[in-house]
Amino acid sequence: MDITLAYDQYLAVHRYKYLALYHALRAAILEGTLPGGTRLPSTRRLAVLYDLSRGSASQVYDMLLADGYIKAKIGQGTFVSDDSFAASSAEDKTTGSAAKEAASPDEAGLNAGGSNGAGVHKAAEVSGMNSQYAAIPLSAWGGRLIKRQVSLYNNTPEDFVSFRSSGVLMEHFPYAEWRSALSYAGGKGGGRLENVCPPQGDVGLRQAIAAHLRITRGIHAEAEHIVLFSGSMQGIVLLTQLLLEAGSPAVVEDPGFHGIRRAIEATGGRLLAGKLDSSGLQVEDWEARLLFVTPSRQFPTGAVLPLERRRALLEWAQRHDAVIVEDDYDSEFRWTGRPIEPLKALDRGERVVYMGSFSNSMFRGLRIGFAVLPSSLVQPAIAAKALYEPLPAGLQEQRALARFMNTGGYSRHLRRMTRLYGARSRSFRTLLAERLGGLFTPLPGDAGLHIYARWLRSSAEFAAFQAASRRRGTDFRDAALYRITPGEPAACFSFSHLDENAQEEGVTRLLLAWKDVQNAT
Repeated sequence: MDITLAYDQYLAVHRYKYLALYHALRAAILEGTLPGGTRLPSTRRLAVLYDLSRGSASQVYDMLLADGYIKAKIGQGTFVSDDSFAASSAEDKTTGSAAKEAASPDEAGLNAGGSNGAGVHKAAEVSGMNSQYAAIPLSAWGGRLIKRQVSLYNNTPEDFVSFRSSGVLMEHFPYAEWRSALSYAGGKGGGRLENVCPPQGDVGLRQAIAAHLRITRGIHAEAEHIVLFSGSMQGIVLLTQLLLEAGSPAVVEDPGFHGIRRAIEATGGRLLAGKLDSSGLQVEDWEARLLFVTPSRQFPTGAVLPLERRRALLEWAQRHDAVIVEDDYDSEFRWTGRPIEPLKALDRGERVVYMGSFSNSMFRGLRIGFAVLPSSLVQPAIAAKALYEPLPAGLQEQRALARFMNTGGYSRHLRRMTRLYGARSRSFRTLLAERLGGLFTPLPGDAGLHIYARWLRSSAEFAAFQAASRRRGTDFRDAALYRITPGEPAACFSFSHLDENAQEEGVTRLLLAWKDVQNAT
């Protein structure tokens, strides 16, 4: 069945056809125009309808599939996942219109822009607000753009071997130590249960994080400069609201973390794609006052930003009165070589916000992220967070994590998991080189929980290979998900959750999938 989309209006906004089609389809799903269960056209038909190559049409479906908006049924076709998106969208509209009468985003100061100069002056307006007046419409978070992510693994068969990220390995987690920390936090040792803490989070955990960063990352942080969030994504969204005005540019890595792009889009900001090479972000004299970067391990390529470029970024920020948000998303796991010095450790001009999280190093259900802020941003960030979350969630978990860190449990856990993940990284790289060397070239790397690998054949073959892999009971993440502009086909292989036998089985299935592609041509 052919479908009608508001394609032209998105084509006027997005330079590339495949991005316009992705946004048009996503909007139709969110608005309920395409309700749950709707069967979508084949990639061949979609390519004909919208004058795309079949590979580009497949890329659109892969992006929607990765975001959870659609699902593929083997032998049946592609369908809209369910109707919960439309219901949420309608709820957002109701919430938004009702709340606008109480306070608009501009009135709340959450669309303030800039950095240590004029932008922070605008952001500081939030500090004078009382949280009881804060009826912030959901549209201030980007409305429909910020939705729950639906994991592909919830509905996959038990024998499915996936190289997509499926969380951290829990069979080696120190449950006894963590239960002891939770018990301590829930008893007198953790303070009175009825006591609450300020919006920036438990002071004991902020002190523990500061001590950990001084030792492991060389960052001379103090507890008063740290704000805790319900995961790093909440911090990214809130800081983007503070530092970026609607229509203002923000520099992001291309490819880079798609959550950052969504935060900028939700604010109404304008994306400036930062070019990458084998050494990471190429520094330019951007006309912008906000930049997001992953210097210690570029996401997703794994490139490490050289010292001279780090210094060039800091000089750029000083010239443009800009803020740099450094996302150090999985730096805890490094197999060889010395730890990479964060950009924040080099910052002498108070230009860098350092973001971190415990979801990768502990477990995904532990929604605790943090930011180390320049002095001028501390109070605006605390005041803005108070509007969204006056009383921090998970206070007992915060206090338990502080106990776990202070007693050495966290450090021991990191050392144990680093040894295990390092061995799995080496084994998977060996498998890639020996058995898939004619299809992929993995980028070098000595850290992180996934491997970025360039595809060595055509885009059409890549799309066919992805589809064949799913039919064979395995898959991987298409790096196109992280791109603003089109680029070479590439894959991200997560390996940390797979032992050597599972890795071997997954690679065998990938080889069979490639044979399927060859036999079909």
